[in-house]
Amino acid sequence: MSGPSDSDSGFPYERVALAIRERVAAGVWPPGHRLPSRQALAHELLGGTGGENAVRRAQEVLIEAGVLEARKGSGTYVRTPRRRHVLTAPFYGLLPAGFDGTWQAQSAPRVPAPHSIAERLGIEPGALCVRTEYTVHAVAEGPLLAVTSWEPMELTGSSLIVLPGHGPFASGTVAERMTQVDVRVTAVKETLVPVLLDRAQAQRVSSPAGSMATVITRTLTASDGRAVETADMLVPALHWELSYQHPIAPAPPPALEVPRTGGEPR
Repeated sequence: MSGPSDSDSGFPYERVALAIRERVAAGVWPPGHRLPSRQALAHELLGGTGGENAVRRAQEVLIEAGVLEARKGSGTYVRTPRRRHVLTAPFYGLLPAGFDGTWQAQSAPRVPAPHSIAERLGIEPGALCVRTEYTVHAVAEGPLLAVTSWEPMELTGSSLIVLPGHGPFASGTVAERMTQVDVRVTAVKETLVPVLLDRAQAQRVSSPAGSMATVITRTLTASDGRAVETADMLVPALHWELSYQHPIAPAPPPALEVPRTGGEPR
C-alpha cells in the first residue's frame, strides 16, 4: 500500500508518520500489530533512500502520541486502546464515583497566593494558603488524574484540617472537612479549557506529551459567598471521558384551548 510519500511536501518523518496513522485508522494495522523494520518502512515509504532516521523519528512521535508502543527487544507495535474511565462532574471528591483506585496528597502550608489564585479566592495576592497536589491512581496504571488545590489559611490555619491530606479528617471531601470550622459549602463553579499536554503535565497523568486533556478550574463557595477552595484538575483524554448530568425542573403542562365546534350561543 502506498502512503502519503507520493507527495514531496513536509519533512520525511512527517510523511512516514502520516502513512502509519492512516494504516492504523483504516484497520490495516490493528492493535497489537508489529510494524515492519525501519529499513523496510524506509524502502517502502521513502523510496529506499536511507531514511531510517526519518522512520525512527516518526515512530518516536507516534509513541508520544499514544498511537504506537515500543517493546524492548521485540519491536514497535500498534498500541491497544485503553478503557477510559468516566469522570462525572461536578467533581469535588477525592475519587471519582465508581473508580477503583487510590489517591495521594502532598500539602505545602504558608504558600503565598499568586495573583490568579487570589482573584479566584477573593483574597489579597500574597495571602498565605495551603497548596495541595493530589494524584488519582488506578491499579497497575499509575497516576491518571492530577489536581492542584488552594485553600486560604485564614480559614483553616489554626484547625485540625489545615493540611487536607493529613490528620483525622484527611479522607473527607472539602465540603466535609469545612464543617469542622463551621463552614457550609453550598456551591461549586467549574470552567473547562482544552489543552495539549506538555512533557511535565504528561508525566503527571501517564499520558503522551502533546495529547489532549481538559483543565477543569473549580471553585467551592460557602453559604455566605466566601470562596473556600479553588483547584485546577488535569484530566487527560487518554484515560477519561467527562460526563455531566443536571436535573431539569418539570415544566407545567401548556394550557390548551378547546376549539369551538358550533356557532355562537343564542
